[in-house]
Amino acid sequence: MNIAFLGAAREVTGSCYLVQTTQCRFLIDCGMTQGSRESTERNRKPFGFDPRSIDFVLLTHAHIDHSGLLPKLSREGYTGPVYTTAASADLLGVMLPDAGHIQEMDAERALRRHRPNPQPPIYTVQDARECLPQLQAVRYDHPFSPHPSVTCCFRDAGHILGSAILEIELTEGGQTRKLVASGDLGQPGRPILKDPTRILRADVLLMESTYGDRNHKDLPNTLDELVSVVQDTLLRRKGNVIVPAFAVGRTQELIYHLFQLTRQGRLHDLDIFIDSPMAVAVTKITQKHFELFDAEARQVTDWRASSPNLPRLHFVADVTESMALNQRQSGAIIISASGMCDAGRIKHHLLHNLGRSQCSVLITGYQAGGTLGRRLVDGEKLVRIFGEDVAVRASIHTLGGFSAHADQHALLGWAAGFEQAPGRTFIVHGEVKAANDLAQALRSQLHWRVDVPEIGQRYEL
Repeated sequence: MNIAFLGAAREVTGSCYLVQTTQCRFLIDCGMTQGSRESTERNRKPFGFDPRSIDFVLLTHAHIDHSGLLPKLSREGYTGPVYTTAASADLLGVMLPDAGHIQEMDAERALRRHRPNPQPPIYTVQDARECLPQLQAVRYDHPFSPHPSVTCCFRDAGHILGSAILEIELTEGGQTRKLVASGDLGQPGRPILKDPTRILRADVLLMESTYGDRNHKDLPNTLDELVSVVQDTLLRRKGNVIVPAFAVGRTQELIYHLFQLTRQGRLHDLDIFIDSPMAVAVTKITQKHFELFDAEARQVTDWRASSPNLPRLHFVADVTESMALNQRQSGAIIISASGMCDAGRIKHHLLHNLGRSQCSVLITGYQAGGTLGRRLVDGEKLVRIFGEDVAVRASIHTLGGFSAHADQHALLGWAAGFEQAPGRTFIVHGEVKAANDLAQALRSQLHWRVDVPEIGQRYEL
């Protein structure tokens, strides 16, 4: 068996791992690289393999940095199945066409601005729709065989709706070995989703490290800060609260917390605008998969169904409604995609509110290097949006306790659940410092054999 690390190695986005045995050849994830200026060109490059040679694809979850190149894979010749959970399959029905639409719009914008050598979209909405029939939904905790030499089981990763840890048993030359891919692991104890499943054994482990070098602020302190920012901005400064949020997971979690804080009497009289067609669709999908919620989330859902004292929740559908929001000077909490501020309607809301000292921007998730969100977090005082220079006068707040990723403490706690050290552990999906720090912690605390692969590196096992 050998594994090629084709993405998310010493970086966070672009997850893609090619596993080969003498019996079969398959991918774990097929994601887009995001954030840096080189990302688009990397996504345009040919795959480091012939898509027609792949037997099957295993997809850990629906986030675009794990799934976003599936339409390109299909367009370039892959005709086999993509196995993922039912919730992930539902989400991809919305997310992949949306990703195609964003690329079409970017290509059209480049043509209008007469940029030199304008490129076509990496794939179109139609390409995305045509790959959706290849999705094959599987159930958590039910083993299946995507190939006669392979048995796979999806376990709940607690990261976003439908996210999974993969347990893969590979038989080769009469010997069976177990490969585990963590996917993205959730932070235990978060509301709505269940905690990541403990895994007991692995011969080979691929483990994420997004926050492998730090711990999150605890949730109670994060909620205190959320209450403080909302009250200060809406009541004292008479401005708007702008929240860039991932349409999948983060938006639904923020709605949950704002309702919970209202239920507790800590916030009152809220006007919440969800300005993302995809987030609206994803919220409906989330409600459809109610069986994946934890007990705490069910309590708040029951309260919402019976209470008259609810926040006013507005789902903004069309562009006209979204544009009208930009005329609103105060009293609004506007939650909009994309979560890293690099596409979508959030850029318009930032354009109209960043320059106003009355307003606040809440950063609630990971911001990849090179994104507008990262520049705001890093304290830049002048940013460029739609070709226009915008002075940053709004207050910027980073609320780390909302992260959907496990922090270093949680990652080490999940690793400690193995009954014995994996034969080989590969640290992926983390920037260089995060990956190296987690690797060193695993070596020193658990005495594991750990590698931090580079992009394109291949290991014979």
